[in-house]
Amino acid sequence: MPCHHKLEEYLDAYIKAASIAHDRKGPLFRSVIGKAAQLSVRPILRGDLWRMVRRRASNAVIAMAIGCHTFRATGITDYLTNGGRIEVAQRMAGHPNAKTTGLYDRRNDDISVGEVERIGIWFDDSKDGV
Repeated sequence: MPCHHKLEEYLDAYIKAASIAHDRKGPLFRSVIGKAAQLSVRPILRGDLWRMVRRRASNAVIAMAIGCHTFRATGITDYLTNGGRIEVAQRMAGHPNAKTTGLYDRRNDDISVGEVERIGIWFDDSKDGV
């Protein structure tokens, strides 16, 4: 699959900053040696990546559970919101079935405050219940 031009820019900047351009056969995303912030020659492990994403989300005060599939859902939803076709999103995601791709489509999850305000149930919050 082709690389989006913005992603290409980010990857080029990362490769330069990580000083790994010379190691074309090594992993692109590498584990870190201790707390030294120095990259090793080993790939980052899936569990380490998940913990890193969760830590960054927590530091950004994002309350919802977030993980790598959140990014996948965001990409698929953004693609479809901008006029993309589900069949193409399916191929990009590598899903054998369009139903699987549909599980990542969050376009219908947006609920506006205006829609919530349509709820007509009112509760009496006075202490005597009157």
